Parts: sequence; C-alpha cells; structure tokens
Amino acid sequence: MKAKNVNLLFAFVAILLFCFSYFCISKMNQTSNQLTNCRNHISEFKKNMLRLKNESENHRQNLVQVLNQMKYKIAQIANASDFLERKVSRLGESEIRANGFEGLKFFLPHLRAVERIYPDVATSRGKAGVSFALGITTIDRGNYTYLKQTLTSVLSRMTPEEEKDSVVIISVADTGDYLNYVVDMVKTKFKRQVQSGSLEVISIPTFFYPSGLLGKKTMKDSESWQMKQALDFCVLMLYARPKATYYLQLEDDIIARKMYFTKMKDFVNSLTSENWFYIEFSVLGFIGKLFHSKDLLDFVHFFLMFYKVKPIDMLLDDIFLVKMCHWGEPQRSCMQRRKEVRVQYRPSLFQHVGIHSSFPGRKQHLKDIFY
Repeated sequence: MKAKNVNLLFAFVAILLFCFSYFCISKMNQTSNQLTNCRNHISEFKKNMLRLKNESENHRQNLVQVLNQMKYKIAQIANASDFLERKVSRLGESEIRANGFEGLKFFLPHLRAVERIYPDVATSRGKAGVSFALGITTIDRGNYTYLKQTLTSVLSRMTPEEEKDSVVIISVADTGDYLNYVVDMVKTKFKRQVQSGSLEVISIPTFFYPSGLLGKKTMKDSESWQMKQALDFCVLMLYARPKATYYLQLEDDIIARKMYFTKMKDFVNSLTSENWFYIEFSVLGFIGKLFHSKDLLDFVHFFLMFYKVKPIDMLLDDIFLVKMCHWGEPQRSCMQRRKEVRVQYRPSLFQHVGIHSSFPGRKQHLKDIFY
C-alpha cells in the first residue's frame, strides 16, 4: 500500500513537470514570435527613417537652390534699382514725365518696339506744380460736338486765382480734321487760357492702340469702342499725373455748376483725412471723379489689366474691392469702409448734356439726378 502511494506521487509530480515544461515551451515560442515581430518593426522603422533622411536632404538641397536663386534675383533687382536711380537723376524734366509711359509696354506688347512712348502735344506751356489738373477726352462725333460748350462752362466758372492753380488738358483721341478743329477752336475761343498755359491740347498717336482697335471695326463694335475709350483715359491720366496734386476726370459733353471749382477745392480741404480713395462729384460713369495724382499709376495699371473685360467706370468698383477689402473680411465691414474712402459729394457739380454718344448711332439721355 505504501509503495502504491509513492508511485502515485511520482506520477503526479511527473505530470506537473510535463505541464510546466509545456507551459514554458509555449511561452518561449510566443516570446520568440514577439521578438521576431519587434525586429521586423525595428527594421521597417530604420528603413522609414532612412527614407525620411534622404527626402529631408533633397528638400534641404532644393531650399538651398531656391534661396540662392532668390539671392541672385534680389541682387539683380538691387542693381537695377541703383541703375534706375542713377538714370533718373540724369533725366531732364520732360524725360521724367515721359518715363511714366514706359510701363505701358508691360501691358501692351505692341508698344515694346516703340522707342519713345508719349502723346503728341499740340498746345502747351508746360504748366505744372498746380493743385488741380482737369482731364477731358474727346473724339469726333460727326455733326455733333459739345466740346466748346463744355470748355466754356468749365473755364468761365473759375476765378483768376483758381485758373492759375489749375490746368485743363484736352486729349484728342482722333487725328486729322478733328484734331485740327480742336486746336483752331481753343486758340480762337480760349486764346488767353492757351497763352497762360491753363489750357493744353494733346493727341494720342495711333501707335498707342493695338491693331484690332483701329479702323472701322472699333466704330461699329461697342466692346472695341469701350476698350479704346479705356486706353484713352489711361494715356490722359499718365500725361496729367506729374502736373498737379489732384486729377479730376471729366468728359467732353458736360456742364459745370456755378462756383464748382471753389466748392470742389473747399470740400477737399475740409476733409480731415487724406486717406480717401477717390471723390465723386458726379454719380454718372467716370464724370467728376477726383483722384490723388500720386495714385493714378496704380489706377492705370489696374485698368490696363482688365480693360478688355469691363468698361472703365465699372472697373472703379473692382479696384476698390481689390485694394481696400481684406481677405476673409465680412462684406458689411468692407462696404462700411467704402463709405469712408469713396467719398460722395452732394449736390453733384457736373451734369451730362450730350445726347449723341461718341459711339456712332447711339443716343443717350443720361442725367445726374443729384445735380
């Protein structure tokens, strides 16, 4: 009986040892598999790190290359700026004024072959350094002309002091007989203003316009007519820019309110801030819009970018949104600031009187309701 119990005990111990051995072997196999997985993960991690290192090195080399290119460009710009400053210092007054037209070559490629870009000056005493330049574009309307009436209204309603502190510029966007008519008319009817330099006449050479805007097509196609009109305004603005502190855009078929110049000058002087974008002295189109002359180049460049897309008076709204409204700004906030920088004067100082448009065959009865 005692021997039997001993045998049972040995059997039980043997079973325990077998189970323990099996458990240990299982754990060792599991641990071995885990170690293998760890080695695989470590190997994959090393491969990813090596790949990232290579990519980082490539990015670093690309950045170094871009930085070197930027440094080279900056050096080129700096050298060009120094050269331009030295060149400008050697330019005479007339050359400096003409230099503003060189930017047209960027927007109008056909002008790149032209050596000197500048309008033809028919009558001028070179008057400059005044407070206001008033620009009037005009083209031949056939049997209908309002230019003499416009000039009489604009010039007669200035005081002698105001006439001395201003210059009226007529830009003839036609050649031939109409140009001759305008020059003869102003020399006869406004002889004193011409002799004092308060009235000038310039004309726009045909080379200013792309070939597609010349000829009979422009006079029959309203879109081409609007494009040419925009270029006419741009040339006049560039010519007037160095002459005065402020530039007033008018048209050749308007009349001015009595004492308009005094009211305009007093209103500008009464503004507490110079940060206005432009002032509206008429609600119609481009009539009666007053600009800082120093801002005209920005306006001209914007008009030249989009003159094929919209009429020039509609581009005034677009340039405001581009220059004055911030990215992500609520529209209400932008429109509120618009009232502050796009100043409106009431009552209007100018009224549109032309019935026969400069576009052949079109009649227009537009009137400024605030005049």
